[in-house]
Amino acid sequence: MAAPWVKEVPGAVELALVVQPRASRTRVVGEHDGLLKIQLAAPPVDGEANAALLEFLAKQLGVPRRQVSLVSGDTSRRKRVRVEGLGAAHAEAVMSGAT
Repeated sequence: MAAPWVKEVPGAVELALVVQPRASRTRVVGEHDGLLKIQLAAPPVDGEANAALLEFLAKQLGVPRRQVSLVSGDTSRRKRVRVEGLGAAHAEAVMSGAT
């Protein structure tokens, strides 16, 4: 069974995240209330945290940055991110093992 924060959509996967900006370093913390928690070193100023989040996810998942987009939660800590061309099982395996 897939983790609650991973959802397969046609041609992509969506990740339900809770983001903590201004952390000491950027890393995946683990599951938190059914969402994947990610700490970001970037501050939540002028979209810096969102940009850092999308860059981090692209690097972790091994996809080009252009395949990663913010679906919702632009100004919220709770976000939905879409990753094109990726399966839920692969995304879950990579993000569950990421540090």
